Amino acid sequence: MIGYAWDAEVFTATDVMESVAVTRSTAIDVVDELVARGLIVELPNARAVGDYRKGRPARRFAFRQDAAFVVGLDAGRGHLTATVSDLRGNTRAVEHLVVDADDDAPEIRRRAAVRAVDRALEIAGVGRSEVAAMGVGLPAPVDAHGESPTDRAEFWTRMNPGFARMFGEWVPIVKVANDASLASVAERTLGAARGCDDFVVLLAGERLGAGVWVDGRLLTGAHGGAGEMVAFDHVRGVDSAWGFGHRAVELARTAMATGALPTSSILRRMAPADIEGKDVFAAAAQGDAGARRITDEIGGSLAVIAGVFGSLFDTRLLIVSGAVADGAAPLIEAARRSVADTLHLPAPRIVASELGADIVSLGAVCAAVQEARRGILDLPRFAQPA
Repeated sequence: MIGYAWDAEVFTATDVMESVAVTRSTAIDVVDELVARGLIVELPNARAVGDYRKGRPARRFAFRQDAAFVVGLDAGRGHLTATVSDLRGNTRAVEHLVVDADDDAPEIRRRAAVRAVDRALEIAGVGRSEVAAMGVGLPAPVDAHGESPTDRAEFWTRMNPGFARMFGEWVPIVKVANDASLASVAERTLGAARGCDDFVVLLAGERLGAGVWVDGRLLTGAHGGAGEMVAFDHVRGVDSAWGFGHRAVELARTAMATGALPTSSILRRMAPADIEGKDVFAAAAQGDAGARRITDEIGGSLAVIAGVFGSLFDTRLLIVSGAVADGAAPLIEAARRSVADTLHLPAPRIVASELGADIVSLGAVCAAVQEARRGILDLPRFAQPA
């Protein structure tokens, strides 16, 4: 019943009967209970709003999307983005916090995360006690308990310094997950993967990460490492898990240093240290021959990546997401030209995400809303009155 109300606009007991397949008495009893719990509000009846014709006016109800709130946190290495939304995922506030990527001691990471979340709550005018659920995305594998395994450099455990335990001290429901996995949740809920069961979201920031869906399920693995891109260190034509922006900068600087960059290239007017990935992509979009050669090379790597995922998981769709997506058209165009040659199965369609740089935070909100739907009736603040 609460699931029906969560998705419905204004409804009546008759609407509930038809959609949930319960008797009228059950529908009325449960709706009244949910009103008492504070999750549904009764609206003025049909007569009061001028929709009454004859007979007894129907009671009208609506879900209270502001009965509680959720928080989505993108806990990246050099930035944190906190988004506060209502129970239907409508954004109330967003806070961006830039941090020193090299100063990632656990206590510093924890303080920065709390600061970003508390600031977003303050902007939204929401108290901690009003938060029902929280999603946290970070650049590391995350298991079912919200913990990350230890890698050789201990990077994953630095990125995840006990966020599940820390936020669990005051948030009733906490979901910590890999950032690319949450980006894929955002795409399936809000973006290009709606209605698609078999797809990959490639989060192409400083490093590559992937959220993989097969048969309508997000793959996670024993330690949360499904989609971990370190495997591409061993794949010819990709050779590393560095993100596309990083690759573009390195290739541009190398071309400039070796004299391979045409004298007419826009990039030659820039100091090598000032070149960013977005500059290379923008120049390629304008037809710059030197930048085009760079995006063609990166597009070739993207085609190999799409081919590997297409061969392993029979993927229908690959979505390039994150901040790089806005300028990814040239490399996606290059990848599309050659991806069919990388596998025997039908090649996945390659597209750019339209969800922007905050996709991980949006995915964390979507995950928090999903968790709230599953567990909100068990929260003390929504307990049935005695």
